[in-house]
Amino acid sequence: MIKKLIVILITITSVSAFSQRRAASPYSFYGLGSLKYKGTVENRSMGGISVYLDSIHVNLKNPAAYAGNNMAAYDNESRAVKFAVAGGHTDLGFESNTSSGNASSSTFEYMTLTMPLGEKFGFGFGLMPYTSVGYSLESFTEDNDIENRYRGDGGVNRVFAGLGYSISKKLRVGVDFNYNFGSIENTAVSYAYTPEGVLVQLQSREDTRSDLSGLNINLGLAYKTMIKEDLELSATATYAPRSILTSRNERDINTVRINPFTLDEFVSNTINVDLAEDDLDVTDLTLPSRLSLGAGLGEPKSWFVGAEYTLLTVSDFSNPVYSNNSTAYENASRFAVGGFYIPRYDAFSGYFKRVVYRAGFNFGNTGLVIKDESINEFGISFGLGLPVGSRTMFSNANIGFEYGQRGTTNQNLVKENFFNVNLSLSLNARWFEKRKFY
Repeated sequence: MIKKLIVILITITSVSAFSQRRAASPYSFYGLGSLKYKGTVENRSMGGISVYLDSIHVNLKNPAAYAGNNMAAYDNESRAVKFAVAGGHTDLGFESNTSSGNASSSTFEYMTLTMPLGEKFGFGFGLMPYTSVGYSLESFTEDNDIENRYRGDGGVNRVFAGLGYSISKKLRVGVDFNYNFGSIENTAVSYAYTPEGVLVQLQSREDTRSDLSGLNINLGLAYKTMIKEDLELSATATYAPRSILTSRNERDINTVRINPFTLDEFVSNTINVDLAEDDLDVTDLTLPSRLSLGAGLGEPKSWFVGAEYTLLTVSDFSNPVYSNNSTAYENASRFAVGGFYIPRYDAFSGYFKRVVYRAGFNFGNTGLVIKDESINEFGISFGLGLPVGSRTMFSNANIGFEYGQRGTTNQNLVKENFFNVNLSLSLNARWFEKRKFY
């Protein structure tokens, strides 16, 4: 166990080292940013489905996964204590009607621990980024001079704790309690020129900061049954009701000097805007409700194929602090299909016979509408689950790859091509073992 704790500490340190930049998408300019958490690496490698629940992998989308049946490998006395940590890297290619570009970001994905509480209950807690903001945008005049520059950073994080309960060997329920917190900083610089086209000495910059906090819950249901000797049916449902985030806002108007060669900004004067006059110092933002339904078939410990549909009521979202006429919101939906294959999970020889091979795809709309254009997204994914350590502990390292597109070049918007690489370490241990005396 000490060796595993050392590995955990090294992993956390490594993840923290490269998790400084959380996003690089122009679409994170809108709302609370881009949705960051899309499931564990195992989920994302199967198109994002969270239908499959087992005893050795963490499933953070459905709190019913915290409960479950005792494992035969543990003499049917307990289930594994599971620890998981993950990070990811994204390469982005941008394309518009007039230009193209590239960016990249690296981020911490999640850290969680789940454990059994007796025969019926299970408990889980952890930390993850929920949304992320990271953009740098510019607009230009007809003479190709920079007119405005926009920058943003931050996002919403989530700390959660949940409880699962086995109603029977086939049916489980669960609930997560989430505390959401974070901050978003936005900067807008307006450039002015003389009639001769020379950049004037002083420019105007607006800095806005919102500190966010709020609670919400996530309810889960999972059902599994054998419909044939070697064929199992799985069905899941999760629901997160609409909730409120409290946003405490500050805004400054700065006079800045800009270096015409490097475009570096130097503040010479600052005026604090009294947002309380317009009742904008404290505002409420709506986190949309989320409903997800899934089902799948498979042979236990061999293969599985499933599908999942998710609906988010993003049309409820509004933010009076960052409103504009070109942006609207509609309900978001996503359809995902995926699965896995294990050649032979208990093979004594041939390491790759015990490897889990995963693949899937998804498509849907993000809920964001810009200039009357719905921002859609699709992706394909595949991944590997690599056994590590003892055969009886079932620990594994997971690597997943995703390729996809988001957005459109219509209305002079931006189309993103993204490639994600995600890594996770899932360590299982037996903390609660009955002592036997002979």
